[in-house]
Amino acid sequence: MTDRKSGILLHITSLPGNEGMGTLGENASRVVDFLVETGLKIWQILPLGSVGFGNSPYQSYSAFAGNPLLIDLKLLVKDKFLDDSELSKIPSFSKSKVEFEKIARWKYPLLRKAFNTFKKIVYENFHAEYNSFLSEHSWWLNDYAFFMAAKNHFGEIVWNEWDDEIKFRNNSALQKLGEELTEEIDFQKFLQFIFFRQWFALKEYANKNGVEIIGDVPLYVSTDSADIWTNTDIFLLDENLKPTEVGGVPPDYFSETGQLWGNPVFNWQRLKERNYDWWTARLHFNLKMFNQVRIDHFRGLESFWSIPANEKTAINGKWVPAFGYELLAKMKEQTGELYFIAEDLGLITPEVDKLRDDFNLPGMKVLQFAFSTDSAHKDLPHNYSENFAVYSGTHDNDTTLGWLKTVKGDERKLVIKYLGGRNKKALRKAIELALSSVTKTAIIPMQDILELGSKSRMNIPGTSTGNWGWRFYWRQIKRRQKRFLKELTEKYNR
Repeated sequence: MTDRKSGILLHITSLPGNEGMGTLGENASRVVDFLVETGLKIWQILPLGSVGFGNSPYQSYSAFAGNPLLIDLKLLVKDKFLDDSELSKIPSFSKSKVEFEKIARWKYPLLRKAFNTFKKIVYENFHAEYNSFLSEHSWWLNDYAFFMAAKNHFGEIVWNEWDDEIKFRNNSALQKLGEELTEEIDFQKFLQFIFFRQWFALKEYANKNGVEIIGDVPLYVSTDSADIWTNTDIFLLDENLKPTEVGGVPPDYFSETGQLWGNPVFNWQRLKERNYDWWTARLHFNLKMFNQVRIDHFRGLESFWSIPANEKTAINGKWVPAFGYELLAKMKEQTGELYFIAEDLGLITPEVDKLRDDFNLPGMKVLQFAFSTDSAHKDLPHNYSENFAVYSGTHDNDTTLGWLKTVKGDERKLVIKYLGGRNKKALRKAIELALSSVTKTAIIPMQDILELGSKSRMNIPGTSTGNWGWRFYWRQIKRRQKRFLKELTEKYNR
Protein backbone atom coordinates (compact mmCIF):
# COMPACT_ATOMS: atom_id res chain seq x y z
CA MET A 1 0.00 0.00 0.00
CA THR A 2 2.10 2.90 -1.23
CA ASP A 3 -0.62 5.22 -2.53
CA ARG A 4 -2.61 7.67 -0.42
CA LYS A 5 -5.82 5.94 0.58
CA SER A 6 -8.70 6.37 2.99
CA GLY A 7 -11.41 4.13 4.31
CA ILE A 8 -13.69 3.11 7.13
CA LEU A 9 -13.44 1.11 10.34
CA LEU A 10 -16.57 -1.03 10.53
CA HIS A 11 -16.88 -4.53 11.94
CA ILE A 12 -19.02 -7.13 10.12
CA THR A 13 -21.32 -7.57 13.14
CA SER A 14 -22.30 -3.88 12.88
CA LEU A 15 -23.88 -4.24 9.45
CA PRO A 16 -27.63 -4.00 8.84
CA GLY A 17 -29.77 -7.00 7.94
CA ASN A 18 -32.65 -9.04 9.30
CA GLU A 19 -30.51 -11.82 10.87
CA GLY A 20 -29.91 -9.77 14.05
CA MET A 21 -26.32 -8.88 13.21
CA GLY A 22 -24.16 -8.25 10.19
CA THR A 23 -23.26 -11.25 8.02
CA LEU A 24 -21.05 -11.99 5.02
CA GLY A 25 -23.94 -11.61 2.60
CA GLU A 26 -25.69 -8.89 0.64
CA ASN A 27 -25.21 -6.07 3.14
CA ALA A 28 -21.46 -6.70 3.29
CA SER A 29 -21.28 -6.39 -0.50
CA ARG A 30 -23.33 -3.22 -0.21
CA VAL A 31 -20.67 -1.73 2.10
CA VAL A 32 -18.16 -2.29 -0.71
CA ASP A 33 -20.54 -0.44 -3.07
CA PHE A 34 -20.75 2.44 -0.58
CA LEU A 35 -16.96 2.67 -0.45
CA VAL A 36 -16.69 2.71 -4.24
CA GLU A 37 -19.38 5.39 -4.47
CA THR A 38 -17.55 7.68 -2.01
CA GLY A 39 -14.05 7.08 -3.38
CA LEU A 40 -12.88 5.21 -0.28
CA LYS A 41 -10.52 2.30 -0.91
CA ILE A 42 -10.13 0.57 2.49
CA TRP A 43 -12.46 -1.41 4.71
CA GLN A 44 -10.93 -2.19 8.11
CA ILE A 45 -12.62 -4.74 10.35
CA LEU A 46 -12.07 -6.33 13.78
CA PRO A 47 -11.04 -10.00 14.30
CA LEU A 48 -13.48 -12.50 12.76
CA GLY A 49 -13.07 -15.34 15.26
CA SER A 50 -15.74 -17.31 17.08
CA VAL A 51 -16.31 -15.57 20.42
CA GLY A 52 -17.30 -16.64 23.92
CA PHE A 53 -18.36 -14.77 27.07
CA GLY A 54 -18.51 -10.99 26.58
CA ASN A 55 -18.67 -11.37 22.77
CA SER A 56 -15.28 -9.70 22.32
CA PRO A 57 -13.66 -10.41 18.96
CA TYR A 58 -10.35 -10.15 20.85
CA GLN A 59 -11.24 -13.21 22.98
CA SER A 60 -11.78 -15.99 20.48
CA TYR A 61 -11.91 -19.78 20.67
CA SER A 62 -9.37 -19.90 17.84
CA ALA A 63 -6.77 -17.72 16.15
CA PHE A 64 -7.85 -19.24 12.83
CA ALA A 65 -11.54 -20.20 12.85
CA GLY A 66 -14.30 -17.83 11.76
CA ASN A 67 -17.42 -16.93 13.73
CA PRO A 68 -20.33 -19.10 12.47
CA LEU A 69 -22.82 -16.37 13.42
CA LEU A 70 -21.39 -14.29 10.55
CA ILE A 71 -22.57 -16.90 8.03
CA ASP A 72 -25.31 -15.48 5.84
CA LEU A 73 -28.40 -17.69 5.75
CA LYS A 74 -29.76 -16.24 2.49
CA LEU A 75 -26.61 -17.43 0.76
CA LEU A 76 -27.27 -20.89 2.24
CA VAL A 77 -30.72 -20.78 0.65
CA LYS A 78 -29.16 -19.76 -2.66
CA ASP A 79 -26.78 -22.75 -2.47
CA LYS A 80 -29.70 -25.04 -1.51
CA PHE A 81 -28.38 -25.84 1.96
CA LEU A 82 -31.62 -24.40 3.36
CA ASP A 83 -35.13 -24.04 2.00
CA ASP A 84 -36.51 -20.53 1.57
CA SER A 85 -39.34 -21.38 3.97
CA GLU A 86 -36.78 -21.81 6.78
CA LEU A 87 -36.29 -18.02 6.79
CA SER A 88 -39.98 -17.12 6.80
CA LYS A 89 -40.13 -16.88 10.60
CA ILE A 90 -37.12 -14.75 11.55
CA PRO A 91 -37.49 -13.37 15.10
CA SER A 92 -37.77 -9.63 15.63
CA PHE A 93 -34.22 -8.39 16.32
CA SER A 94 -33.01 -4.96 17.34
CA LYS A 95 -31.84 -2.88 14.37
CA SER A 96 -29.37 -0.89 16.47
CA LYS A 97 -27.91 -3.50 18.87
CA VAL A 98 -26.65 -7.04 18.37
CA GLU A 99 -28.46 -9.51 20.64
CA PHE A 100 -25.75 -12.19 20.48
CA GLU A 101 -27.36 -14.88 22.64
CA LYS A 102 -30.81 -14.51 21.04
CA ILE A 103 -29.27 -14.76 17.58
CA ALA A 104 -27.28 -17.88 18.51
CA ARG A 105 -30.40 -19.62 19.88
CA TRP A 106 -32.23 -18.99 16.59
CA LYS A 107 -29.39 -19.44 14.12
CA TYR A 108 -27.56 -22.57 15.25
CA PRO A 109 -30.56 -24.90 14.71
CA LEU A 110 -30.78 -23.56 11.14
CA LEU A 111 -27.07 -24.10 10.62
CA ARG A 112 -27.53 -27.69 11.81
CA LYS A 113 -30.38 -28.13 9.31
CA ALA A 114 -28.07 -26.83 6.60
CA PHE A 115 -25.45 -29.36 7.71
CA ASN A 116 -27.97 -32.22 7.56
CA THR A 117 -29.04 -31.17 4.07
CA PHE A 118 -25.39 -30.95 3.05
CA LYS A 119 -24.77 -34.53 4.21
CA LYS A 120 -27.87 -36.01 2.56
CA ILE A 121 -28.45 -33.99 -0.59
CA VAL A 122 -26.00 -31.26 -1.48
CA TYR A 123 -22.69 -32.95 -0.67
CA GLU A 124 -22.08 -34.26 -4.19
CA ASN A 125 -22.26 -30.72 -5.64
CA PHE A 126 -19.57 -29.54 -3.21
CA HIS A 127 -17.59 -32.77 -2.87
CA ALA A 128 -14.34 -31.59 -4.46
CA GLU A 129 -14.48 -28.10 -2.94
CA TYR A 130 -15.23 -29.43 0.54
CA ASN A 131 -12.49 -32.06 0.50
CA SER A 132 -10.01 -29.50 -0.81
CA PHE A 133 -10.94 -27.20 2.09
CA LEU A 134 -10.50 -30.01 4.65
CA SER A 135 -7.12 -30.89 3.20
CA GLU A 136 -5.82 -27.31 3.04
CA HIS A 137 -6.94 -26.41 6.56
CA SER A 138 -6.45 -29.71 8.40
CA TRP A 139 -3.39 -28.36 10.29
CA TRP A 140 -5.65 -26.16 12.46
CA LEU A 141 -9.19 -27.28 11.60
CA ASN A 142 -9.03 -30.82 13.03
CA ASP A 143 -7.93 -29.61 16.46
CA TYR A 144 -10.39 -26.71 16.45
CA ALA A 145 -13.37 -28.87 15.47
CA PHE A 146 -12.47 -31.42 18.16
CA PHE A 147 -12.03 -28.58 20.68
CA MET A 148 -15.48 -27.11 19.99
CA ALA A 149 -17.13 -30.54 20.06
CA ALA A 150 -15.39 -31.34 23.35
CA LYS A 151 -16.46 -27.99 24.82
CA ASN A 152 -20.03 -28.93 24.03
CA HIS A 153 -19.49 -32.42 25.49
CA PHE A 154 -18.03 -31.04 28.75
CA GLY A 155 -20.80 -28.47 29.24
CA GLU A 156 -18.90 -25.43 27.89
CA ILE A 157 -16.37 -25.31 30.74
CA VAL A 158 -12.82 -24.06 30.10
CA TRP A 159 -10.65 -26.78 28.52
CA ASN A 160 -8.13 -26.89 31.40
CA GLU A 161 -10.97 -28.16 33.62
CA TRP A 162 -11.83 -31.08 31.30
CA ASP A 163 -11.07 -34.69 32.23
CA ASP A 164 -7.31 -35.08 32.60
CA GLU A 165 -6.84 -37.53 29.75
CA ILE A 166 -8.44 -35.07 27.30
CA LYS A 167 -6.95 -31.97 28.90
CA PHE A 168 -3.46 -33.48 28.62
CA ARG A 169 -4.20 -34.87 25.14
CA ASN A 170 -3.75 -38.59 25.76
CA ASN A 171 -3.78 -40.09 22.26
CA SER A 172 -6.00 -43.11 22.91
CA ALA A 173 -8.47 -40.98 24.93
CA LEU A 174 -8.60 -38.39 22.14
CA GLN A 175 -9.26 -41.09 19.56
CA LYS A 176 -12.03 -42.66 21.65
CA LEU A 177 -13.78 -39.32 22.34
CA GLY A 178 -13.26 -38.26 18.72
CA GLU A 179 -15.19 -41.34 17.55
CA GLU A 180 -17.95 -40.57 20.03
CA LEU A 181 -18.16 -36.94 18.86
CA THR A 182 -17.77 -37.56 15.11
CA GLU A 183 -21.08 -35.90 14.20
CA GLU A 184 -20.36 -32.72 16.16
CA ILE A 185 -16.78 -32.54 14.88
CA ASP A 186 -18.05 -32.81 11.30
CA PHE A 187 -20.61 -30.07 12.00
CA GLN A 188 -17.86 -27.75 13.21
CA LYS A 189 -15.82 -28.43 10.07
CA PHE A 190 -18.86 -27.75 7.90
CA LEU A 191 -19.40 -24.38 9.62
CA GLN A 192 -15.84 -23.36 8.85
CA PHE A 193 -16.17 -24.51 5.23
CA ILE A 194 -19.22 -22.29 4.78
CA PHE A 195 -17.69 -19.36 6.68
CA PHE A 196 -14.53 -19.24 4.56
CA ARG A 197 -16.45 -19.87 1.35
CA GLN A 198 -18.56 -16.79 2.05
CA TRP A 199 -15.61 -14.75 3.35
CA PHE A 200 -13.43 -15.25 0.30
CA ALA A 201 -16.36 -14.46 -2.02
CA LEU A 202 -16.76 -11.14 -0.20
CA LYS A 203 -13.02 -10.43 -0.31
CA GLU A 204 -12.93 -11.18 -4.01
CA TYR A 205 -15.85 -8.79 -4.61
CA ALA A 206 -14.11 -6.06 -2.61
CA ASN A 207 -10.74 -6.48 -4.30
CA LYS A 208 -12.33 -6.64 -7.76
CA ASN A 209 -13.90 -3.25 -7.01
CA GLY A 210 -10.64 -1.68 -5.83
CA VAL A 211 -11.37 -2.02 -2.10
CA GLU A 212 -8.70 -3.51 0.16
CA ILE A 213 -9.61 -5.16 3.46
CA ILE A 214 -7.52 -4.63 6.59
CA GLY A 215 -7.85 -7.40 9.16
CA ASP A 216 -6.85 -7.44 12.81
CA VAL A 217 -4.65 -9.90 14.73
CA PRO A 218 -4.80 -9.72 18.54
CA LEU A 219 -1.36 -10.24 20.08
CA TYR A 220 -2.67 -12.70 22.67
CA VAL A 221 -5.13 -15.55 22.37
CA SER A 222 -7.88 -16.46 24.81
CA THR A 223 -7.15 -18.89 27.64
CA ASP A 224 -10.18 -20.86 26.49
CA SER A 225 -8.96 -21.54 22.96
CA ALA A 226 -7.98 -24.44 20.77
CA ASP A 227 -4.62 -22.74 20.20
CA ILE A 228 -3.50 -23.05 23.83
CA TRP A 229 -4.97 -26.53 24.32
CA THR A 230 -2.96 -27.80 21.33
CA ASN A 231 0.21 -25.73 21.95
CA THR A 232 0.58 -25.65 25.74
CA ASP A 233 4.38 -25.50 25.48
CA ILE A 234 4.46 -22.02 23.90
CA PHE A 235 2.58 -20.42 26.80
CA LEU A 236 3.53 -19.96 30.44
CA LEU A 237 1.33 -22.56 32.17
CA ASP A 238 1.62 -24.59 35.37
CA GLU A 239 1.46 -28.39 35.79
CA ASN A 240 -2.36 -28.21 35.61
CA LEU A 241 -2.15 -26.16 32.38
CA LYS A 242 -3.42 -22.99 34.02
CA PRO A 243 -1.63 -19.68 33.31
CA THR A 244 1.20 -18.70 35.66
CA GLU A 245 1.62 -15.27 34.05
CA VAL A 246 -0.97 -13.22 32.19
CA GLY A 247 -0.95 -10.17 29.93
CA GLY A 248 -2.07 -6.61 30.43
CA VAL A 249 -0.68 -3.09 30.66
CA PRO A 250 0.72 -1.23 33.68
CA PRO A 251 -0.95 1.69 35.48
CA ASP A 252 -1.03 4.86 33.37
CA TYR A 253 -2.92 8.11 32.85
CA PHE A 254 -6.08 6.18 31.96
CA SER A 255 -6.08 3.64 34.81
CA GLU A 256 -4.53 3.71 38.28
CA THR A 257 -4.40 -0.09 38.40
CA GLY A 258 -3.54 -0.74 34.74
CA GLN A 259 -5.42 -3.29 32.64
CA LEU A 260 -5.47 -6.98 33.57
CA TRP A 261 -6.44 -8.90 30.42
CA GLY A 262 -5.94 -12.39 31.81
CA ASN A 263 -4.61 -13.96 28.59
CA PRO A 264 -1.65 -16.34 29.06
CA VAL A 265 1.62 -14.79 27.88
CA PHE A 266 3.96 -16.47 25.42
CA ASN A 267 6.98 -18.56 26.30
CA TRP A 268 9.23 -16.79 23.79
CA GLN A 269 12.16 -19.12 24.42
CA ARG A 270 10.03 -22.09 23.41
CA LEU A 271 8.65 -20.17 20.41
CA LYS A 272 12.25 -19.61 19.31
CA GLU A 273 13.04 -23.32 19.71
CA ARG A 274 10.05 -24.10 17.51
CA ASN A 275 11.31 -21.63 14.91
CA TYR A 276 8.22 -19.44 15.55
CA ASP A 277 6.10 -21.95 13.60
CA TRP A 278 2.77 -21.16 15.30
CA TRP A 279 3.22 -17.40 14.95
CA THR A 280 4.37 -17.48 11.33
CA ALA A 281 1.50 -19.83 10.41
CA ARG A 282 -0.90 -17.41 12.04
CA LEU A 283 0.49 -14.38 10.21
CA HIS A 284 0.60 -16.15 6.83
CA PHE A 285 -3.00 -17.27 7.38
CA ASN A 286 -4.13 -13.69 8.03
CA LEU A 287 -2.19 -12.29 5.08
CA LYS A 288 -4.15 -14.70 2.88
CA MET A 289 -7.44 -13.61 4.44
CA PHE A 290 -6.79 -9.87 4.20
CA ASN A 291 -4.86 -7.39 2.06
CA GLN A 292 -3.18 -5.91 5.10
CA VAL A 293 -3.19 -6.81 8.80
CA ARG A 294 -3.13 -4.66 11.91
CA ILE A 295 -1.14 -6.26 14.73
CA ASP A 296 -2.93 -5.34 17.95
CA HIS A 297 -0.72 -4.43 20.95
CA PHE A 298 2.37 -4.40 18.71
CA ARG A 299 4.54 -3.25 21.62
CA GLY A 300 4.15 -6.75 23.07
CA LEU A 301 6.40 -8.06 20.30
CA GLU A 302 9.27 -5.99 21.77
CA SER A 303 8.52 -6.50 25.47
CA PHE A 304 5.35 -7.31 27.38
CA TRP A 305 3.84 -6.58 30.78
CA SER A 306 3.79 -9.93 32.57
CA ILE A 307 1.55 -10.22 35.64
CA PRO A 308 1.39 -13.18 38.07
CA ALA A 309 -1.87 -14.98 37.36
CA ASN A 310 -3.05 -14.71 41.00
CA GLU A 311 -2.95 -10.88 41.00
CA LYS A 312 -6.23 -8.96 41.10
CA THR A 313 -4.87 -5.90 39.23
CA ALA A 314 -2.11 -5.18 36.71
CA ILE A 315 0.00 -3.17 39.20
CA ASN A 316 2.49 -5.89 40.19
CA GLY A 317 3.70 -6.87 36.74
CA LYS A 318 7.09 -6.56 35.10
CA TRP A 319 8.41 -5.89 31.60
CA VAL A 320 9.78 -9.01 29.93
CA PRO A 321 11.61 -9.00 26.57
CA ALA A 322 9.93 -10.65 23.57
CA PHE A 323 11.63 -11.94 20.43
CA GLY A 324 9.49 -10.02 17.96
CA TYR A 325 12.48 -8.92 15.89
CA GLU A 326 13.37 -12.53 15.10
CA LEU A 327 9.72 -13.34 14.33
CA LEU A 328 9.31 -10.40 11.93
CA ALA A 329 12.69 -11.11 10.31
CA LYS A 330 11.56 -14.66 9.62
CA MET A 331 8.27 -13.41 8.14
CA LYS A 332 10.12 -10.91 5.94
CA GLU A 333 12.45 -13.66 4.76
CA GLN A 334 9.41 -15.76 3.80
CA THR A 335 7.19 -13.08 2.26
CA GLY A 336 9.57 -10.37 1.00
CA GLU A 337 7.32 -7.54 2.20
CA LEU A 338 5.35 -7.19 5.43
CA TYR A 339 1.80 -5.93 4.94
CA PHE A 340 1.26 -5.13 8.61
CA ILE A 341 0.15 -2.05 10.53
CA ALA A 342 1.73 -1.73 13.98
CA GLU A 343 -0.81 -0.75 16.66
CA ASP A 344 1.73 1.27 18.60
CA LEU A 345 -0.59 3.16 20.95
CA GLY A 346 -0.08 3.60 24.68
CA LEU A 347 3.26 3.55 26.51
CA ILE A 348 5.70 3.26 23.61
CA THR A 349 9.47 3.19 24.08
CA PRO A 350 12.25 4.00 21.58
CA GLU A 351 12.83 0.24 21.30
CA VAL A 352 9.26 -0.29 20.08
CA ASP A 353 9.63 2.55 17.57
CA LYS A 354 12.85 0.96 16.34
CA LEU A 355 11.21 -2.45 15.91
CA ARG A 356 8.42 -0.83 13.88
CA ASP A 357 10.82 1.26 11.76
CA ASP A 358 13.37 -1.51 11.19
CA PHE A 359 10.68 -3.39 9.27
CA ASN A 360 9.21 -0.23 7.71
CA LEU A 361 5.79 -0.87 9.25
CA PRO A 362 3.26 1.97 9.39
CA GLY A 363 2.29 2.94 12.93
CA MET A 364 -0.97 4.46 14.13
CA LYS A 365 -2.03 8.01 14.97
CA VAL A 366 -5.33 8.72 16.74
CA LEU A 367 -6.72 12.22 16.47
CA GLN A 368 -8.57 11.99 19.78
CA PHE A 369 -5.20 11.70 21.56
CA ALA A 370 -3.75 14.81 19.90
CA PHE A 371 -5.01 17.69 22.03
CA SER A 372 -3.68 16.96 25.52
CA THR A 373 -0.60 19.23 25.43
CA ASP A 374 0.27 21.79 22.74
CA SER A 375 1.01 22.25 19.04
CA ALA A 376 4.11 20.01 19.30
CA HIS A 377 2.03 16.92 20.18
CA LYS A 378 3.05 13.94 18.03
CA ASP A 379 -0.58 13.04 17.28
CA LEU A 380 -1.47 16.39 15.70
CA PRO A 381 -1.58 16.02 11.91
CA HIS A 382 0.99 18.71 11.12
CA ASN A 383 3.56 16.64 13.05
CA TYR A 384 2.97 13.34 11.23
CA SER A 385 5.35 11.61 8.86
CA GLU A 386 4.14 9.62 5.89
CA ASN A 387 4.40 6.03 7.12
CA PHE A 388 1.42 6.05 9.47
CA ALA A 389 -2.29 5.29 9.43
CA VAL A 390 -4.34 8.06 11.03
CA TYR A 391 -7.67 7.37 12.73
CA SER A 392 -10.19 9.85 14.11
CA GLY A 393 -10.80 7.17 16.76
CA THR A 394 -10.64 3.39 17.18
CA HIS A 395 -13.04 0.69 18.40
CA ASP A 396 -11.80 1.38 21.95
CA ASN A 397 -12.50 5.14 21.81
CA ASP A 398 -15.71 7.03 22.30
CA THR A 399 -17.15 8.24 19.01
CA THR A 400 -15.50 11.51 18.02
CA LEU A 401 -18.73 13.44 18.58
CA GLY A 402 -19.10 11.84 22.02
CA TRP A 403 -15.49 12.68 22.83
CA LEU A 404 -15.88 16.28 21.64
CA LYS A 405 -18.76 16.80 24.04
CA THR A 406 -16.72 15.59 27.05
CA VAL A 407 -13.30 17.27 26.60
CA LYS A 408 -12.41 19.67 29.41
CA GLY A 409 -9.81 22.23 30.48
CA ASP A 410 -6.75 22.87 28.32
CA GLU A 411 -7.64 19.96 26.05
CA ARG A 412 -10.97 21.61 25.32
CA LYS A 413 -9.23 24.90 24.50
CA LEU A 414 -6.90 23.19 22.04
CA VAL A 415 -9.81 21.29 20.46
CA ILE A 416 -11.66 24.55 19.87
CA LYS A 417 -8.48 26.17 18.53
CA TYR A 418 -8.00 23.43 15.90
CA LEU A 419 -11.55 22.29 15.19
CA GLY A 420 -13.46 25.52 15.80
CA GLY A 421 -15.90 24.02 18.31
CA ARG A 422 -17.24 20.77 19.74
CA ASN A 423 -20.23 20.06 17.49
CA LYS A 424 -20.89 18.14 14.27
CA LYS A 425 -19.12 20.83 12.28
CA ALA A 426 -16.02 20.24 14.45
CA LEU A 427 -16.39 16.49 13.85
CA ARG A 428 -16.33 17.06 10.09
CA LYS A 429 -13.28 19.29 10.53
CA ALA A 430 -11.58 16.44 12.43
CA ILE A 431 -12.31 14.02 9.59
CA GLU A 432 -10.90 16.51 7.10
CA LEU A 433 -7.78 16.99 9.25
CA ALA A 434 -7.17 13.24 9.13
CA LEU A 435 -7.64 12.95 5.38
CA SER A 436 -5.57 16.05 4.63
CA SER A 437 -2.55 14.75 6.60
CA VAL A 438 0.58 13.36 4.93
CA THR A 439 -0.07 9.83 6.18
CA LYS A 440 -0.50 7.20 3.49
CA THR A 441 -3.62 5.86 5.14
CA ALA A 442 -6.59 7.55 6.84
CA ILE A 443 -9.34 5.51 8.50
CA ILE A 444 -12.60 6.87 9.90
CA PRO A 445 -14.93 4.75 12.08
CA MET A 446 -18.39 4.46 10.54
CA GLN A 447 -19.88 6.08 13.65
CA ASP A 448 -17.94 9.27 12.88
CA ILE A 449 -19.06 9.29 9.26
CA LEU A 450 -22.66 8.96 10.48
CA GLU A 451 -22.03 11.73 13.09
CA LEU A 452 -23.18 9.58 16.00
CA GLY A 453 -22.71 10.19 19.74
CA SER A 454 -21.50 8.12 22.69
CA LYS A 455 -24.41 5.65 22.61
CA SER A 456 -22.91 4.27 19.41
CA ARG A 457 -19.41 3.49 20.68
CA MET A 458 -18.19 -0.06 20.11
CA ASN A 459 -16.26 -0.84 23.28
CA ILE A 460 -15.37 0.60 26.69
CA PRO A 461 -12.00 -0.93 27.70
CA GLY A 462 -11.97 -2.44 31.17
CA THR A 463 -15.65 -3.45 31.04
CA SER A 464 -16.61 -7.02 30.21
CA THR A 465 -20.29 -6.71 29.28
CA GLY A 466 -22.46 -4.50 27.09
CA ASN A 467 -19.85 -4.01 24.36
CA TRP A 468 -19.41 -4.90 20.67
CA GLY A 469 -23.12 -4.65 19.89
CA TRP A 470 -23.44 -1.42 17.88
CA ARG A 471 -25.18 -1.63 14.50
CA PHE A 472 -26.13 0.94 11.90
CA TYR A 473 -28.91 0.91 9.30
CA TRP A 474 -28.77 2.21 5.77
CA ARG A 475 -31.20 5.09 6.28
CA GLN A 476 -28.65 6.68 8.64
CA ILE A 477 -26.35 7.43 5.69
CA LYS A 478 -27.29 10.80 4.24
CA ARG A 479 -26.50 12.05 0.74
CA ARG A 480 -24.55 14.98 2.15
CA GLN A 481 -22.31 12.55 4.07
CA LYS A 482 -21.57 10.60 0.89
CA ARG A 483 -20.89 13.84 -0.94
CA PHE A 484 -18.61 15.05 1.88
CA LEU A 485 -16.53 11.87 1.73
CA LYS A 486 -16.32 11.93 -2.07
CA GLU A 487 -15.16 15.55 -2.04
CA LEU A 488 -12.51 14.86 0.62
CA THR A 489 -11.08 11.81 -1.16
CA GLU A 490 -10.75 13.84 -4.36
CA LYS A 491 -9.50 17.01 -2.65
CA TYR A 492 -6.74 15.22 -0.72
CA ASN A 493 -5.73 12.73 -3.41
CA ARG A 494 -6.95 9.66 -1.58
